[in-house]
Amino acid sequence: MSRGKAKAHYTGEFKQKVVEDIREKSLGYNEAMQKYGITARGILQNWERIYLEEGPAGLYIERRGRATSFDGTQKGRAAKLEKKVEDDLIAENQRLRMENDYLKKLDALVQEKQLREIKRK
Repeated sequence: MSRGKAKAHYTGEFKQKVVEDIREKSLGYNEAMQKYGITARGILQNWERIYLEEGPAGLYIERRGRATSFDGTQKGRAAKLEKKVEDDLIAENQRLRMENDYLKKLDALVQEKQLREIKRK
């Protein structure tokens, strides 16, 4: 079973050349695709967006794979907390839940009392 065609990898210089050619010569995406042998219009649109937002240097950044932050950890992963800090947060969470339950019950009692007073009148 064949895996199909591998995705092409383009160098930063090539990307910059293509985008600058598109902008200087007012080439359409289809013309640029034919001229440079690029198979997808979205690739060119992406390169042009990056070029406009970040400048030519943005085209040299490798953007494949999982993104990592500056400290080398992956984005979206929560940092480990110290045991004491974690215990304090758990205790505070439990206290706030109990307080929330208490306030809900108090509100229900107040509303019930108001309904009884309205019925008396």
